Amino acid sequence: MVKLFKIGQIVNTHGVKGEVKVYPLTEDVNKFKRLKTVLVDGVEKNILGVKFQKDRVILKIEGIDSMNDAETYKQKYIEIPRDNEPELPPDTYYVVDLKECTVYDTNEKEIGRIFDVISTPNNDVYWVKEPKEVLIPVLRDIVLSVDIDLKKVVIKPVGEWQDED
Repeated sequence: MVKLFKIGQIVNTHGVKGEVKVYPLTEDVNKFKRLKTVLVDGVEKNILGVKFQKDRVILKIEGIDSMNDAETYKQKYIEIPRDNEPELPPDTYYVVDLKECTVYDTNEKEIGRIFDVISTPNNDVYWVKEPKEVLIPVLRDIVLSVDIDLKKVVIKPVGEWQDED
């Protein structure tokens, strides 16, 4: 089965010629300019035009030719095959992969599964919700190893870097 990345969600129509407003789900919005085709609702479609507007991307997609057509695509996701994505630099991971990982400390104590990754100006933060909510700053002296294949992240014991409640 081909793994897909959701790179945007159609949130509204734009104009009367079938353009759609897309909320980007990727850090690199210029990716939309590089793409020739995308999957919309599981169907491959050509991208005919790309514009940027504040925090949205305006796309002209093949087969969506009127405002009425565009209306039927609201809330649909825009996806691309993962195979089309470039290899990431070392120590860089896709959030979708991190969300499959379980966090352990160096004593093999299970902290929980990564629910999400929060981007902050200084560093990312791994958000573990269960069994106890923990926010883990992604810093070299806290996150010691990430193994996507084993779905395992190893951190320093929480008490060594966080004030206990």
